[in-house]
Amino acid sequence: MSKVIKTIRVLVVGCGNMGSSHATAYHSLNGFEICGIVSTGDSKVVLNEKLGGVYSLFEDYYEALEKTKPDAVCISTYPNTHEAFAIKALENDAHVFIEKPLADSVEGSQRVAEAAKKFGKKLLVGYILRYHPSWERFIALSRDMGKPLVMRMNLNQQSQGAKWTVHRNLMKSLSPIVDCGVHYIDVMCQMTHSKPVQVNAIGARLTDDIPEDNYNYGQLQIRFEDGSVGWYEAGWGPMMSETAFFVKDVIGPKGSVSIVAKEAGASGKSDHVDAHTKTESIKVHYADLDGENKFSRLDSWVDLTDEPDHQELCNREQRYFLKAILEDIDLTRPTEDAINSLKIAFACDESVKTGRIVQL
Repeated sequence: MSKVIKTIRVLVVGCGNMGSSHATAYHSLNGFEICGIVSTGDSKVVLNEKLGGVYSLFEDYYEALEKTKPDAVCISTYPNTHEAFAIKALENDAHVFIEKPLADSVEGSQRVAEAAKKFGKKLLVGYILRYHPSWERFIALSRDMGKPLVMRMNLNQQSQGAKWTVHRNLMKSLSPIVDCGVHYIDVMCQMTHSKPVQVNAIGARLTDDIPEDNYNYGQLQIRFEDGSVGWYEAGWGPMMSETAFFVKDVIGPKGSVSIVAKEAGASGKSDHVDAHTKTESIKVHYADLDGENKFSRLDSWVDLTDEPDHQELCNREQRYFLKAILEDIDLTRPTEDAINSLKIAFACDESVKTGRIVQL
């Protein structure tokens, strides 16, 4: 490992929703210092003004990397740049925080992981739900429901304007069930602690405004070795319905656990980034019956006192990134988990495009 540094100089690459939030975290947290902000458009100027107008701005990532010589790089660009940007940072002795997915191919993600190992640098993938105490509770309560589990999840986004532009740009390299699905596939794997063995998926291209070989609506199904099954649905675009667009529900032999987010699940919230991580409350239903086959336990509601907003979740991610660097925490397992969820997501993508069940 290279020498331990008390203040981590970080180069921020990409200034969209996630890049802006991570930059805000670096700007406000002790232990980080932004040494440059990179984007190809005006978003870096807008972000810099928001942060006080004090940072150096760059159009070209490779030039910025050479001039600033950062201790760490935060990559929040489109997925088709992730592999090249991350490997270049690692080769230049910088730790890497990178938004999911790790790369736009499984092989690419493996190459990034191998480079982190080769150069002895930290690599942390932005799986934001892993830092949400309410999602941690949701996963733990789901495990109490016995086996097998039935996991039902979706996040459809009715997008317009700038958000639809972002979605169209994302779909130049990935489908919604890959880009968004990795989050919820990761959650399912945490809930079951079981190996996925089979996937089946369907998709539909609902607009001519995206590449001909992609689709903006998809639904995947996963079968696990322990008999658990799960589905996830994701759709992007101005045509998407906001009816039942936010479902987070798990059923087991002993009952069910559901995220009930009345505010986040309300009409007009499907493309709001804060709503995507909201839990608000968790309902626990028990399947216990009495001698008359009637429920013997009342449903319970879990009070969620620690409900961080999107910015605070990004702050927590970056605090952990700092901790991993300064305390030399081994990030091999979370990196393997990120690659695993990406493998499953791409298998689902293959199923959509071939019309076949894919064995894992």
